[in-house]
Amino acid sequence: MNVAYLSALSALAGSAIGALATFSTTWLTQRYQGEMQRRVQESGRREKLFGEFIDQASVLPADALTHSLEDPSKLVPIYAVMGKLRLFANASTTGAADTAMRHIVQIYYSPNADFQDQASVQAGHFDFLLDFTKCSRAELRDLP
Repeated sequence: MNVAYLSALSALAGSAIGALATFSTTWLTQRYQGEMQRRVQESGRREKLFGEFIDQASVLPADALTHSLEDPSKLVPIYAVMGKLRLFANASTTGAADTAMRHIVQIYYSPNADFQDQASVQAGHFDFLLDFTKCSRAELRDLP
C-alpha cells in the first residue's frame, strides 16, 4: 500500500472520529437538557398544584367552622384540584389530600364553633394539612 493512501485514510478516519464525537456530544447534551427541562416543568406543575390544594383547603375549614354545608358547590373547586392531584401526584400525597378533604367535610357536619369559648377553639384540629405538606415536600424532593 502506498504511503500517500495510508496518510489519506488516516486523515479521513480522524475526521470521521472527530465528527462522530462531536455528533455524540451534541446529541447527549441536547438529550440531557431536554430531560432537565422536562423535570423542571414537572416539578413546577406539581408545586403549583400542591399550592392550589393548600390554598383551597385552608379557606374551607374557616367557612366550615361557622357554617353548615348548605351549598355543596363550595366543595367543587377543591374536588377539581383533588382530581388533578390524582393525575400527577403519587399515592402517599393523594392519600394525605384525601384525609384532609375528609377532615374538611367532617368539620362541615360538626356543630359550629363558638369562638367565645376557648375550650372549643383549642379542641379543634387545625393542623390537618401537616401530612399533606410533608408528603408534597418529599415528592418534590424525590422527583425523578
